[in-house]
Amino acid sequence: MTSTPPLARALGFAGLLPQAAVVVMLAAGPAGWHLAALAVGYAYATLILSFLGGMWWGLAARSSDQAPAWIWLAAVAPSLVALATALALAVGVSPPGPMLVVLGVSLLGSLLVDRRLAADGLTPSWWMRLRWPLSLGLGLFTIVIAAIS
Repeated sequence: MTSTPPLARALGFAGLLPQAAVVVMLAAGPAGWHLAALAVGYAYATLILSFLGGMWWGLAARSSDQAPAWIWLAAVAPSLVALATALALAVGVSPPGPMLVVLGVSLLGSLLVDRRLAADGLTPSWWMRLRWPLSLGLGLFTIVIAAIS
């Protein structure tokens, strides 16, 4: 299969809507929604970052006899980054803005892992056509949330 499955494309792009809605709520919504919108934007970024690690784990498991060790390590990194940002917020080391930037940059950086997985032949042929706009979109929306928060 060389074209992106329509359902994967539709659901993938629908996954950008929550972060886009947070940007709109922070930019134009009532002040009373600000904290809730910020929490949703943070939580969604951590959720999707961890989801990406799960996808990489699944790709490695599917080809475990061919999967290099780096994939297994890369697959757990997103959850650890998400946890580190949560701990920084929970103990008051950092306000949400910088942690949202860390998450946004991590989402953008996930493209490097995806590119390597594709180059190693561990992904479907359409993988990068979907991953580029989704990672760029979510990463940039998350950084915008940090900037306007």
